[in-house]
Amino acid sequence: MGAIVETRFGKLAGSRGDGIDVFRGIPFAAPPVGALRFAPPRPPEPWAGVRECKDYGGSAPQPPILLPLPGMDVGRQDEDCLYLNVWTPAADGARRPVMVWIHGGGFVIGSGAQSIYRGDRLARRGDVVVVTINYRLGALGFLHLADLGPGFEDAAGNCGIRDQVAALEWVRDHIEAFGGDPGNVTIFGESAGGMSVGTLLGTPTARGLFRRAIPQSGAAHNLHDRATASRVTKGLLETLGVAASEAPRVLREIPVEKLRDAQSQTSLALGTGLGLLPFQPVLDGDLLPAAPLEAVRGGLASGVDLLVGTTRDEWKLFGFLDPALRQLDEARLCQRFEGIAPDPAALVASYRRAHTEAGLPATPSELYFAMETDRVFRVPADRLAHAQHPHGGSVFFYRYDWEAGFGGGMLGACHAVELPFVFGALGGEGADFFAAEGPAAERLSERTMDAWLAFARVGDPSHGGLPDGRFEAWDPQRRATLLFGAEPAHAEDPAGVQRRAWDGLL
Repeated sequence: MGAIVETRFGKLAGSRGDGIDVFRGIPFAAPPVGALRFAPPRPPEPWAGVRECKDYGGSAPQPPILLPLPGMDVGRQDEDCLYLNVWTPAADGARRPVMVWIHGGGFVIGSGAQSIYRGDRLARRGDVVVVTINYRLGALGFLHLADLGPGFEDAAGNCGIRDQVAALEWVRDHIEAFGGDPGNVTIFGESAGGMSVGTLLGTPTARGLFRRAIPQSGAAHNLHDRATASRVTKGLLETLGVAASEAPRVLREIPVEKLRDAQSQTSLALGTGLGLLPFQPVLDGDLLPAAPLEAVRGGLASGVDLLVGTTRDEWKLFGFLDPALRQLDEARLCQRFEGIAPDPAALVASYRRAHTEAGLPATPSELYFAMETDRVFRVPADRLAHAQHPHGGSVFFYRYDWEAGFGGGMLGACHAVELPFVFGALGGEGADFFAAEGPAAERLSERTMDAWLAFARVGDPSHGGLPDGRFEAWDPQRRATLLFGAEPAHAEDPAGVQRRAWDGLL
């Protein structure tokens, strides 16, 4: 028999198992359908009686995943998707730390219902409350309409980020009834979820809704200006064959499946030229009056504790989608960084020297993986740490070095490799892909979970399972970094030569 919790919208009934109460499919906003398709999230309608929360709500409409990672099935899809899920040791007045997970997926795929993100293992191990959320994706969440002209006066930009803020407001208002402390909320997420965490750090309406933040493989750099966002909107309309004058009616009435398919075609046409993510947060002057990184640099997130990091070989996961890497030579490698660096050959040369001196492979493809890992993930993470450091709160930096098992280790410590370790999802679906099973993996998962849990509790991820029992704080001089490998280790500014090669760029 699960607990029954009363919210201001109505009563919720959960289910209990293995010492954890779980509430799935809680609506935190009204269904964003019909006239509300591009509207800001609105409160849900109250209900009578007790609402059963045994099943997940619908996941946001999305295209098929190109990289079918294990544990990532999103289940049922529905435009009515603004739901969250809660795992708690008890729906009592204990005021436990709260951890709110924001899923990744390039802002176009993913769900809080994916099995790898089950919150029961963290909740049980750390006596915390875990929340996973959905938000609108792709065109439904990030299409910029404000510059299309008349007909979109009631539309909002950045609906996906607005949904995340609404979910955090729900947590603030209701999580105490689930045994959580609304004054001790940690937001954490990976990939586009980490980018969302970085964006929320620079979102004025999110200020005060969380105390700590863990952006994993994502920071505060992913942002379109209005001109670029309008180019994406124009591209979508061209794909649909719709004139701007007809857009207000068509975009609201078109079946979501057709909108989703047109979104995918537009992404293929524009993705490479727009940094791979056509649908992402927009500097709209409304929800985001300033670039999130600049807002953080200016102190908007003052007092928020930060634990930020990446995996060592992020970009190797995406090599599957780039057959041209097999023919990559020096000239083609330099071409890939034209428009990014004023002298791509010098940038490549600096990486080659650093790899050679460190005894690392220096083939064009290996250099490309390292350069893209730094450009897209590590350098933005470093700059977010640098921006937040002067503004109170603690700052910690990690690098995940555990190597995925797929293909005999060909992916290295790739993007997403830390996910089963963070959530204690070892031995489950696809554990062999991540090499996430066996005694060494179990020890690393325990050390990772305990670091994340300690950070959520007190703002310091140190615990007895780390070297010397500590996780050294980051500062711009030493750049202390904890390396999460089979045996965690301390390091100062690892691969600092490569990092400095990006000074003045991006």
